[in-house]
Amino acid sequence: MGAVDVLAWEGLLQGEELAHLATEPPREARFAPLPEELAAGVREAIGVPRLYAHQRAVWDAAARGEHVLVTTGTASGKTLAFNLPVLDALAREPKARALYLYPTKALAQDQLRTLTSYRLKGLRAAIYDGDTPVELRRQVRVASNVILSNPDMLHVGVLPNHDRWGDVLANLRHVVVDEAHVYRGVFGSHVANVLRRLRRLAGIYGASPQLLLASATVSNPGELGLALTGLPVTVVGDDAAPRSERTVVLWNPPLQDPELGLRGSALAEAARLQAAFVERGLRTLTFAKSRKAAELVHRFTAERLGDDAHLSPYRAGYTAAQRREIERRLAGGDLLGVSATNALELGIDVGLLDAVISVGFPGTVASLRQQWGRAGRRGSGLAVLVASEDGLDQFFMREPDKLLGRRVEAAILDHASPRVLAGHVRAAAYEAPLTDADAATLGPETLAAARTDPELRETRAGIVWGGRDQPAARVALRSTDPDAFRVVDGGSGEELGLVERSRAYSTVHEGAVYLHRGESYLVRELDPATLQAVVEPFGGDWYTQAKKETATQIVAPALVERRLGLELAFGEIEVTEQVVAYERRTTSGERLELVPLELPASTFATEAIWFLPEPGQLADSPEMPQLLSTLHAAEHALIALLPLRAMCDRWDIGGLSTNAHPQTGRPTVFVYDGHPGGVGLTEHGFHEFEGWVADTAALIRGCPCSDGCPSCVQSPKCGNLNEWLDKRGALAFLTRLVDFRRRRSS
Repeated sequence: MGAVDVLAWEGLLQGEELAHLATEPPREARFAPLPEELAAGVREAIGVPRLYAHQRAVWDAAARGEHVLVTTGTASGKTLAFNLPVLDALAREPKARALYLYPTKALAQDQLRTLTSYRLKGLRAAIYDGDTPVELRRQVRVASNVILSNPDMLHVGVLPNHDRWGDVLANLRHVVVDEAHVYRGVFGSHVANVLRRLRRLAGIYGASPQLLLASATVSNPGELGLALTGLPVTVVGDDAAPRSERTVVLWNPPLQDPELGLRGSALAEAARLQAAFVERGLRTLTFAKSRKAAELVHRFTAERLGDDAHLSPYRAGYTAAQRREIERRLAGGDLLGVSATNALELGIDVGLLDAVISVGFPGTVASLRQQWGRAGRRGSGLAVLVASEDGLDQFFMREPDKLLGRRVEAAILDHASPRVLAGHVRAAAYEAPLTDADAATLGPETLAAARTDPELRETRAGIVWGGRDQPAARVALRSTDPDAFRVVDGGSGEELGLVERSRAYSTVHEGAVYLHRGESYLVRELDPATLQAVVEPFGGDWYTQAKKETATQIVAPALVERRLGLELAFGEIEVTEQVVAYERRTTSGERLELVPLELPASTFATEAIWFLPEPGQLADSPEMPQLLSTLHAAEHALIALLPLRAMCDRWDIGGLSTNAHPQTGRPTVFVYDGHPGGVGLTEHGFHEFEGWVADTAALIRGCPCSDGCPSCVQSPKCGNLNEWLDKRGALAFLTRLVDFRRRRSS
């Protein structure tokens, strides 16, 4: 009898909390021989007698000179797949160089350990990032043939100083981009420009490096590879690695107040499950959304078990020795329960895990599959999603096929978004004069933008930078706004992150509780003059929500169609927001106070979809205020489910509902990209409008609350503090849209 059978027999996987239970069948490995032409030293160093079929497919495509993107599951051997062509080239060409790019420093450290473990003669791998001591940087440039870095360092440290990197660029044979699915949205759009600038400079030095990309499973790998690099890529996505049988459990905390839609704590339920699994000797990893949440799961589990002898939290900042100790205890069976954060890249061998518990949907199906992929790698596995009260989580509990049966999301980026592109045009002009020939690498949009940029000037050699500073230093890769606010820990002086000006007044105003990587900070001061927000760690049991007034102006519709019986448009708009107050609420939802604020209005251009409901579609809500409440509730629910269509978070999206927009003169609903300039998120919603609306209607219809709750039409980021919401009206309106489609198709 298997572990899952025992759990079910003992009643642990039964009851009202069990929303769904299914079994995914095992998959046998498919192998291919090592390439005969593989360098003998490399063959000996890697220590495997054969490859998975997809690893061999990567080798074969690389051998044909193609750029490759491998997109297979967790623990499928992607690292060896891209390492083989690189190591073979280095073994054959003593002068060859390779550049590996990772989104985080920790991942680069993990890869360095992997490369070092090969003990391959002639392999000289080193990290070059912001932590590399200044006195060692020249040595890395001169002596290392594999350089591990990140896009940020490449952007500001390498490309603007390419004269120091001439030998590396001239001999650059491979560029490896790991975790490519991370490069989406604003960050991905910036990185796409950085990679184009790298390719251009390599070409100037006489090299044409081969690009090898690795990604978690996404629905558009070829499109992602092309958008990210500017080059067509060969996609290798047929995963040939073995997979154990896996039982999937969707677990919904018990409903405590049906009328208000309130459920029990997801953290408490996760701890209850983890304690039960650990008691039965199952090695279990629990993912939570913040360090505080992970530590609470650890504490609650220890309280249930009586001690934490077989438990460990896992945090960022652990040393290599501490990571190896956790790995040793897991392998030996002494450590049975580990609680970690979603954002954490473990960097440890978790192949012996029996169960994975995900506390709350991590944002994308791809991320969830990555987490679940750690369960049962060497035996049958158990994968559990414990739902939070979020609308998307509750939608999946009621519609499990929408989660388990759907393709993973598309990773969307737009390197040519004007707000993203402008800084890279200047950076490229600083690095070398821009000429018409550069359109092939940088894109025609770059040349067009360069000709109209007042900070650039025309010379006989081409278009060059006219200033005295390095323009790359002005561009933060994780923001579209050059005037982004720095968020600084007032105690340590550490810069925690950047917040675009368009969002700063609503997220880091004085008195706000600011979340950074799942941790809470209280904003002590916001200084618009220095573009700085000073924060301090916060451990209180309340949160804040900004109250703001929003207006939209339609600038240029790009697509206008009749869809579901109404006019639907996609295009450019301007959004003006002014934060007028903020509300303090307890974690249970009780309002503590409303604090007025005096902050300037901010205006930004972005992309949006908007639609104009017909009077017949609003027959149940013809008059104010019910009309506005109906549209407002529908807007919230639509925003909650847009992440099903594109790899994004609901915090990346804004919205506005009005009973009479000044330009349309009619009731209008806007859903817009919350980043200045936009990066294609809402365009995805335009193209999938019918399915998006149908899922949203199902979300509202299935929620057991009477008047609306956080699981359906309430939003944690509503500028009106979730006032004026009509759940019944929204459902009636959206149902009419769905019925229109059914009538047309019948």
